[in-house]
Amino acid sequence: MIEQLEELQKRAEAELSLVKTQEDVSAVRTKYLGRKGLLTGLLRDIRIVAPEERPGFGKLGNAVKEILSEKIENILNEIDKKNREESLLHEKIDITIPGRGLRRGRTHPVTQVCREICGIFAGFGFSVVEGPEIELDYYNFEALNIPKNHPARDMQDTFYVEENIVLRTHTSPVQIRVMEKQQPPVRILSPGRVYRPDSDISHTPMFHQIEGLLVDRGITFRDLKGILTSFLVQIFGRDTTLRFRPSFFPFTEPSAEVDIRCVMCRGNGCPVCSQSGWLEILGSGMVDPEVFKNVGYDPEEVSGFAFGLGLERVAMLKYGIADIRLFFENDWKFLEQF
Repeated sequence: MIEQLEELQKRAEAELSLVKTQEDVSAVRTKYLGRKGLLTGLLRDIRIVAPEERPGFGKLGNAVKEILSEKIENILNEIDKKNREESLLHEKIDITIPGRGLRRGRTHPVTQVCREICGIFAGFGFSVVEGPEIELDYYNFEALNIPKNHPARDMQDTFYVEENIVLRTHTSPVQIRVMEKQQPPVRILSPGRVYRPDSDISHTPMFHQIEGLLVDRGITFRDLKGILTSFLVQIFGRDTTLRFRPSFFPFTEPSAEVDIRCVMCRGNGCPVCSQSGWLEILGSGMVDPEVFKNVGYDPEEVSGFAFGLGLERVAMLKYGIADIRLFFENDWKFLEQF
C-alpha cells in the first residue's frame, strides 16, 4: 500500500508537469484529490493495511496530499501570472492618444429663468419658499376664495388624487401656508411644478410657475405696478413696453393682467401675438380681503398684492422659442444653446 502511494504521487507529478491551462490543473486535482479521486480512495483503504503499518501509511498519505496540493497551487499561480503578463502585452494603452472629451453640461433654460427671477426679487427683499406638489383642496382652492362649484375652478382643470387631494394647479397654496404661520410683513416667492390636464404647443400637463406675495401695512396698487414694472424691465430689457389690463382672479381684487410688447415682432403684429402686438406675461392683483380672513389677517390693518407667471412662457419669450414641448424632450442640440 505504501508503494502504491509513492507510485500515485509520481504519476500525479508527471501529469502536473504537462498541464498548460487552469482547466488542465483542475482536471488533475479532481482526478487525484477530489472526493472520488485516486488518493482519496487509496486512503480510505487504510482498513486493509496491517495495524502496525497504519500510522506510517496515514502519515505518508497526508504528506502526499499536502505535496500535491502545494504543487497545484504553485502551478495555478504561475499560469495566472503568465496570463496577466500576456494580457498586459496585448492590451497596451497608448498614453499619447488624446483622451475622449466630456460634454459640458448646461443649466436648463427654465432653471436659468427661475434663478434670474429669484435674483431680481431678492433685490426687492423677497425670499424663496417652496411647498408640496400634492395639495389639499382647501389650500389649492377654498382658502384662495374658490369654494366648491365656483366657476373659477373651470379655469384650472385639475388632476384629482382623491376627492379632497389634488396635484396643485398653481403655487398659490404656498402663500396660504406661509400666511397661516407668519404675521406680516410677508415678502415671498414660490417657484415650483404645477399640473393641469392640457397639452399642445403652448401648454403641457406639467409646467413651472413662480408666484409672489407681498403683505404689509399701507401696500397699494401703485406698489404692485412699481415692482412688476421694474422686474419686467430687468428680465426683458430696458426697451420693454408693458401695459396693465383689468382682469379677474378670485383671490385678488382689483386684478390685472400684464402684457409686454411682442418680443418677436416688436409690436407690429405676428402669429405669436395673434397680430395684436402684445403678449400676456403675468397675472396680478391686490389680495382679496376674504383670503386675509381665511389666514387670520385683519384686512383693515394690512393689505398686499400677489402675482404669478409661467416660467416656460418667460423662457419662450426671452429666448424666442415657439414650442413649449422642446423644454421637456432633453434634446442636447436644443439645450446646449443656453
